[in-house]
Amino acid sequence: MKGSGIKAWLFYIVVRAAFALMQCFPINWNLRSARGLAWIWRRVLPRHRAIAVSHLTDAFGDERTPDEISEMADRCLESIAMFAVEAVCLTRLIVPETWPNFIRVRNLESAIDVLLSGRGAVLVTAHYGAFEMVGHLLAVQGFDLTAIMRPENNFYLNRFLVNSRRTLGLKLLDKKGASSHAEGLLQNGSMVAFIGDQDAGRKGMFVDFFGKPASTYKSIGLLAMTAEVPILVGYGRRLGDVAKYEVGIDRVILPEEWADKDDPLRWITEEYTKSFERFIREEPSQYWWVHRRWKHQPRVKGDRGGAVSEKAAR
Repeated sequence: MKGSGIKAWLFYIVVRAAFALMQCFPINWNLRSARGLAWIWRRVLPRHRAIAVSHLTDAFGDERTPDEISEMADRCLESIAMFAVEAVCLTRLIVPETWPNFIRVRNLESAIDVLLSGRGAVLVTAHYGAFEMVGHLLAVQGFDLTAIMRPENNFYLNRFLVNSRRTLGLKLLDKKGASSHAEGLLQNGSMVAFIGDQDAGRKGMFVDFFGKPASTYKSIGLLAMTAEVPILVGYGRRLGDVAKYEVGIDRVILPEEWADKDDPLRWITEEYTKSFERFIREEPSQYWWVHRRWKHQPRVKGDRGGAVSEKAAR
């Protein structure tokens, strides 16, 4: 079994020990420690910070000074490190009795109206802030939600994370072969959640993201079109450096909106990508700029090899 050897098991034991240690301290102490680890991260692996600076420059080079971009890159690494802590401590925080102590909601009414209609819905978000808070909050509220996930390479760590995320009723579905199962869930009135900002490679649909073409998966739009269900574009952002969060719905895309479009799939994909950019602009340092979102670019005129890599495009 992949990722289940002795090295994988030893790594899992080390990670579990660290997680167990975290449970002995208040969440805000752990978040402070995470920011300290991010300081070490950017010095031990400076290339990750360099990637963030490069991507932030592409996105905000005309709007922000180099010093501001540098600071945002540092905060980006801190945000990712804090997310790792939240992924472990989340289940003991977000429970029916206590979630209002940690989360404020924004425009969630529009999503609840759709969900109560019984028609099913696709929930899509991005690698931004505390993005798992969106699904967990809805699961705590009793909504039937299945999140599409890419399994961790380490078998033992993946099993632990899956079990911890299921604690509050959140269901998980392996990304491989998820489309056929997801359609059935939607037709039964359930909600299916995706993270929709990964690079989709050479065969993806290229849509504008911060002024640059980004390869985007077609499956999210195709699934919503096939099942004829709304798409909810949500986010979970951190409010400061403590365990306070905002969970919101930025956009509800209804089937009636794309019914008369010449290219509904492209329109849907552009719409939710615009929504991502909109809420990322509100707090840019919380986006995962270390992701190679623009890894592939459209084919250069005269090139017969298909889409080119981000590096080659430069």
